[in-house]
Amino acid sequence: MSKAHILFAALACLVSACQKPSAPMPKADHIQQETFGKMPDGREVLIFTLTNKHGLRARVTEFGASLVSMEVPDKSGALADITHGYETLDGWRSNNAYLGASVGRFANRIKDGKFTLDGKEYTLATNNEPGGMPSHLHGGNIGFDKVVWTGKATDTGVEFTYLSKDGEEGYPGNLTSFVTYTLTDDNELIWEARATTDAPTIVNLVHHTYWNLSGNPKSTINDHELTLHADHYLPTNAGLIPTGEIAPVVGTPMDFVSQPAIIGSRLNADFEALAFAGGYDHCWVLKEAEGLKPAARLKDPKTGRVMEISTDQPAIQFYGGNFLDGTIIGKQGIAYTHRTALCLETQKHPDAPNHEHFPNSILRPGEIYQHRMIHRFLAE
Repeated sequence: MSKAHILFAALACLVSACQKPSAPMPKADHIQQETFGKMPDGREVLIFTLTNKHGLRARVTEFGASLVSMEVPDKSGALADITHGYETLDGWRSNNAYLGASVGRFANRIKDGKFTLDGKEYTLATNNEPGGMPSHLHGGNIGFDKVVWTGKATDTGVEFTYLSKDGEEGYPGNLTSFVTYTLTDDNELIWEARATTDAPTIVNLVHHTYWNLSGNPKSTINDHELTLHADHYLPTNAGLIPTGEIAPVVGTPMDFVSQPAIIGSRLNADFEALAFAGGYDHCWVLKEAEGLKPAARLKDPKTGRVMEISTDQPAIQFYGGNFLDGTIIGKQGIAYTHRTALCLETQKHPDAPNHEHFPNSILRPGEIYQHRMIHRFLAE
């Protein structure tokens, strides 16, 4: 075995060890494992069910390290699944909207599918063309959302592992990635990603669940109330690629920090960013803080369900379901229509490799990429 492979194996072991928190975490009352289905090559795909002492239930699968469903109570105690998704593995295999998935190797957009690293230019797939301007989106044609990870139950949750080989989707370096889901008795769903590499590469792993806190997948999320703990956002061109400007939200429809705002209240405002994206599909720069910091608070006024998000990442993408057009047939045979769900994705800045003043997205051998995202559910 070469020195490089020995180092790579050691780093992978280190990351696995790091998955254990320094302080004990509440165990899920029950973790159930079963077969979800089989891939065309015959490979069995597992699904895991996590339940806490309050009856909240999360289901996660090896396919795309995806969150299949999340059941939480409303203000009267009634449980409902608050995510868009599919009931069968075949449904998840058809998932082209990244519902519930762990997305990578680099989530969000990269202009023209190109970036330069250590003087070498890399070309990735251009699998998205908003405004007729091509870009690389969410890892390419076969990103992390479309592969089978290896899952196992742990003392506190479920851990998924995937090795993305050097050259996969055009990215350099063998990247070993770990995604863990933990459901605590404090009603927190924790999604955490870590990764190591044997060659310099770029990494931006993101959790991409579509949420509708009403529990009714046919209803709009325009009546949800949103707070984003961000004073600035990233303006884009018509291709939804950041221009490099970091603009203040004050006095614009992008202001969700001065006070909570009903999502649909300003969608028709005469504002270039909203016109380019057909609504909200932008990255907000979070207020700086050491370690975990609040990122978002979402509330459905009718059911009283609330989801609070905290993270260690510098930004959050809010996508309002603008491109849901009824062609996705999800759970219970329901067609997911315009703005019936939204995404809140903590992450590094989109197109970061092409903007020197954006937070670093380069991972080098000997380093460990880390991303922690906590969803806390309550009702009021």
